[in-house]
Amino acid sequence: MEHRDSSKVSRTYDLNPVVVTGSGHHQRLKSTATPVHVLSAQEIREQGITTFEDAVVRMLPQVSMAPSSMGTFLRMNGLGNKYVLILINGQKLTGDISNNVDLSRINMARVKRIEVLDGAASSLYGSDAIGGVINIITDQPTSSVCSVSNATTISGEGKLTESVNLDIYKDGFGSYTTYTHDRADSYQTYTEEYDKGSDTDTHPTIAPLFTGYRSHLLSQKFTYSPSRQLAFNAGLDYNYKITDRPETQADVTGGTDYEMRYKTLRWNVGGIYKFDSKNSLQADVTIDRFRYGKEYDVAKEGSYAVGDYVQSKKQRSIEQQVKAILSLLDGGTTVVGSDWHLDKLVASSGNINQETYTLAYYAQHEQRIPVGSGSLTATLGARYDYHKTFGNHFTPKASLMYSLGHVNLRATYSQGFRAPGLDELYYHYFSVNRGKAQIIFGNTDLDPERSHYLSLNAEFRSKVLAVSVTGYLNRINDMVVRRDIAVDDQSLQMLQGEFPEMTADQAARLERYSLYQNSDKGDVKGLSANVSANLFEGFNLSVNYAYTYARTKSGDEWTLLERSIRNTATIAANYHRSWGRYGLNVNLNGRLQSKTYYTSYEDAPGFGLWNLNTTHSFDLGRHLLVEPSLGVENIFDRVDCRTDSSNRKYALYSPGRRAIVGLKLKF
Repeated sequence: MEHRDSSKVSRTYDLNPVVVTGSGHHQRLKSTATPVHVLSAQEIREQGITTFEDAVVRMLPQVSMAPSSMGTFLRMNGLGNKYVLILINGQKLTGDISNNVDLSRINMARVKRIEVLDGAASSLYGSDAIGGVINIITDQPTSSVCSVSNATTISGEGKLTESVNLDIYKDGFGSYTTYTHDRADSYQTYTEEYDKGSDTDTHPTIAPLFTGYRSHLLSQKFTYSPSRQLAFNAGLDYNYKITDRPETQADVTGGTDYEMRYKTLRWNVGGIYKFDSKNSLQADVTIDRFRYGKEYDVAKEGSYAVGDYVQSKKQRSIEQQVKAILSLLDGGTTVVGSDWHLDKLVASSGNINQETYTLAYYAQHEQRIPVGSGSLTATLGARYDYHKTFGNHFTPKASLMYSLGHVNLRATYSQGFRAPGLDELYYHYFSVNRGKAQIIFGNTDLDPERSHYLSLNAEFRSKVLAVSVTGYLNRINDMVVRRDIAVDDQSLQMLQGEFPEMTADQAARLERYSLYQNSDKGDVKGLSANVSANLFEGFNLSVNYAYTYARTKSGDEWTLLERSIRNTATIAANYHRSWGRYGLNVNLNGRLQSKTYYTSYEDAPGFGLWNLNTTHSFDLGRHLLVEPSLGVENIFDRVDCRTDSSNRKYALYSPGRRAIVGLKLKF
């Protein structure tokens, strides 16, 4: 739209954005030799999304989430958190509890786009990237500006998200400040649970399906560019989060004596020097601290008073990166770099105080070769890792892409390497959830995992239509799995000796404990299909489908991977139109998925969720944009109302239909 005053309320749909995750350097999505999924800030806003979890679940069928008081269990293409590397501007996000990641640390108010790379990406990213990479790219204005924005979203069950941004940029100096407050109440979709050992008798419970919380996130970033060639950055992120669960009651089960409290501090410094438009050198240092513990809100006679805090776990990581992007050959790009990563774990349960480090060097060259009226792009990469505990590892990657007009054909092979985490090696974990004891043992005899990933992709991409189909196979040797072991009289006596804090009632209800072990192998086969079309002016339709068949083998027995989902689809239809200084945006989106498999529990049924969001943009002059929004989550009121039991897990965590109201102001 040409009229300057109406440009604030106009929308465009870019089917060929710039990405960095697949190749390690900036290029158009159509030109990447490895397929990458991109979620833009515009798409996220249009769906009325305020959390990272909602963004990836509503828009990526290969991703699923299971929230709990411990954090969020993320699964991508059949593989869980520990196989998925989450980055913020290329730096690893640290902090988890029993592989449940605290995703509330991600500042959605600053997200420019989310890039998702499926499959092993160890040649560039090292350990933990066997299943894929999610890279959150943040946005900082680089034109002379002083702006303030505020966004507030309210929905049912006490859900509130409010963020305030202050951006200043002048003469090469930038300051970007964000404060976000996020909260939600606990809620139930069932009010009864089965008595122990009974399939018919129940009793009331106040145990929540979804755990409420209060979160505060403060983020500050500075940038300075003294010249076109040189740029520096420094950032600090502080996050405080505490759960809000029902307290223990004498006449009903499901309450807790304490809340889980998280504190995180992350800071980084870095810089980049551009020799010219194709050659650069950059360096970054990131220190990430994560700690959580129990804050008691019910007094325990002789033990804890209300307000007492007991630390449970502390993690620290230090990462140093140096990377050069070079144009050594015409039509080619070479990426070389080095990483040093230190991880430390301190856990009071089991008196764990361990650390390890990895030193890595990598190189990757991408070469474009004209072939007739098309072109061939070949990529070769390799990474050498030295791990303090598990020694030397070498992981190669090779990909080939043939491009002709709007069509791309891709083939990728890569190896992956993952060292068992400190928790998998040394955990001696005891906790109580909903009155039930949870016990996890580490295993110092674990072997590292290695994977082989192969994918084939065909893609058509133009300005109005993008169609992509990918088939893949991901095989993992010595896969680390958490085995559930049934409790008998002998093992119960052992567990009571290991954890004397376990009460008699908790011991009586204990049915299983967990131990990390190597299985023979993991095997994940899948197919994904993605279609996005600008069907007519102002209307965009996207449909995404993922088929995943994920298994693990021990001895001669194959079992489906825990929490894996066979079929999932996401659909989004978006319409935008503007009239002068007013813009209307209507978004309808849905997620459809089949049942979720559990190895030791009853499978969770499939479901379909549909959401509607409308945004109204008012350009009230040069210095003010007002955007109220109104929507409905879970239009058809789908709820999993099954009575809770020790053999029951859930995949649908919605409390039912909810109205959503939002307001964004930008000055």
